[in-house]
Amino acid sequence: MMAKGLTGFEAMRQANRQDLKQDVVAGLIVAIMLVPQGMAYAMLAGMPPVTGLYAATIPLLIYALLGTSRQLAVGPVAIVSLLVFSGVSELAEPGSAEYVGLVLLLALMVGVIQLVLGFLRLGAVTRLMSHAVISGFTSAAAVIIAFSQLKHLLGYEFVHDASPVLMAGEAVTRLDDIHVLTLLLGVAGVVLLLLFKRIPKIPGPLVAVVFGILTVASLQLADSGVDIVGDVPAGLPPISFPTLTMSAVVSLLPTAVVIAIIGYAESYAMAKIIAAREKYALDANRELIGLGSANLATTFFSGFPVTGGFSRSAVNYESGAKTPFAGIVSALFVLLALLFFTSWFYYLPQAILGAIIIVAVVKLIDVKEAVHLWRIRRSDAVTLMLTFVTTLVLGIELGLVTGIIFSLLLFVWRNAFPDIVELGYRAEEGVYRNPERYPDVDIDPEVLVCRMDAPLYFTNVPELEEQLQKRLDARREIRGIVLDFSGINDMDAVAADELKAWMKERVEQGYQIAIARAKGPVRDVMKRASFSDVIGDEAIAHVTVDSAKAELKAKGGV
Repeated sequence: MMAKGLTGFEAMRQANRQDLKQDVVAGLIVAIMLVPQGMAYAMLAGMPPVTGLYAATIPLLIYALLGTSRQLAVGPVAIVSLLVFSGVSELAEPGSAEYVGLVLLLALMVGVIQLVLGFLRLGAVTRLMSHAVISGFTSAAAVIIAFSQLKHLLGYEFVHDASPVLMAGEAVTRLDDIHVLTLLLGVAGVVLLLLFKRIPKIPGPLVAVVFGILTVASLQLADSGVDIVGDVPAGLPPISFPTLTMSAVVSLLPTAVVIAIIGYAESYAMAKIIAAREKYALDANRELIGLGSANLATTFFSGFPVTGGFSRSAVNYESGAKTPFAGIVSALFVLLALLFFTSWFYYLPQAILGAIIIVAVVKLIDVKEAVHLWRIRRSDAVTLMLTFVTTLVLGIELGLVTGIIFSLLLFVWRNAFPDIVELGYRAEEGVYRNPERYPDVDIDPEVLVCRMDAPLYFTNVPELEEQLQKRLDARREIRGIVLDFSGINDMDAVAADELKAWMKERVEQGYQIAIARAKGPVRDVMKRASFSDVIGDEAIAHVTVDSAKAELKAKGGV
């Protein structure tokens, strides 16, 4: 059985020749996708197209050695590219030397953040973001990305390019400004990409790129106003250094944190799906270190922030990749393209790159998930929709932060007002049940039995006390209280002190109190908080509700 969390280097050492042969095939297929996608995502990030190829070389090699996923395809991805553009375009003109320097600094910061999180073993940081938040964010980001490419399909710059709603309105009012040849190329690219999705063995992006280049070159459409990529520098990724100033670091820090966490979350989610199918273990902290190292590499080799992508990872896995050697093959193939084939991309129309991005991101708009959450738990669906709307209206960073804050507040609210139910005895099962679900239970008129289903913290202990007091006030015949602690798996010191004080007051009023089915760590807290001084040692150690009730009745007064 494989050791847990093997790095790519370790996994490759244990691979056999047949595995490596499959890796070569998968690596070539992914590289064919990666070349046009890398250039398209560079354009989305506001970077020169060739930097997308740079970001698809050395970072892949680094991750292949240090990461623990064997099929994850690391490189430029749409959402991270959008985050780069959103964060840096406010500080410098996209495509300018200053802009490129700031993007390199951003990649450096992302890498450092991910490395720090990895070395501190904080791989669980993404748990702060619920699935509803991530789904709402990615759906909204996909809409923003798709609209950002309209200018490449319609052939003109938008006046209002920050809002999809305003862009849609502007597009309707500027029908006469559409560059027809550009639009036809873009639509043809979308059709080809959708068509070849049904033929998985033929990479649709490659077909669309070849079609676009041949069409523009043979018909000289560049002379008719069709925007093309133009000269793509040949050669290996040049050594680069970021623009390092304190003001730039402060300005880019929020974006760097968002990219570091979102990039890791997207990457780890895909890696976990594949690892579960292939029955090998991932190491969340080593994944952070692998991705962080890849982003450090992209900093010094003229790229921009990278992470593991859904579509390329799926293709890599479906093409038979067995180890990270497939990623090394992809990187080497891209390096060959940089050395010998960049001139082939001169006539590549921007409309085709825009089409590649649009088709790639549309599948991220997850309407089914919103419907699914609405059916199961509406508060989670509200979280998704709130994140979606605020991301569209306020921007990607504020939208994401709003979603995270709302989900955390919702979590606090749920814990502050947990389910607290009175229990009755159901003779046919010999257990205590909620009378609202089981009306045939027997309620003891003299003993109140209650269960709380949440950790007991300072935020919700007042609610527990209030609910108990309401029941005592409503039924004056009650003389005993049994608290079923089976649903409580934690208790903080403030809650312990407040509950003990409440119990002391009730005991002084003549009530008998016992606690049943408390878990070991909770009993430990109660012992340290001296609950025994109020209700006795035996009263906090009952393993059943029946024994707790029996003790109260034995003491008399019940």
